[in-house]
Amino acid sequence: MKSRMLLGIVLIVFGIISLAYAEIDYTHRHTVFQIGDLKATDNQTETIPLSPVLGGVALIAGIAVLAMGKGDRV
Repeated sequence: MKSRMLLGIVLIVFGIISLAYAEIDYTHRHTVFQIGDLKATDNQTETIPLSPVLGGVALIAGIAVLAMGKGDRV
């Protein structure tokens, strides 16, 4: 029961985040070269696109999972 409720909440949160933001950007650093103590690094930005359709489906699914969980109580 609690796992179903947790799944519903996670889906709702993911759906809201996906609808609020079209993409998530993150930066990671990698070493270009290193000679002894001398090191050159480069920051590279990556983008993860988030589909609004996926966000809407996740939001509706989360609400449905929570609604079905409330019907199980007897």
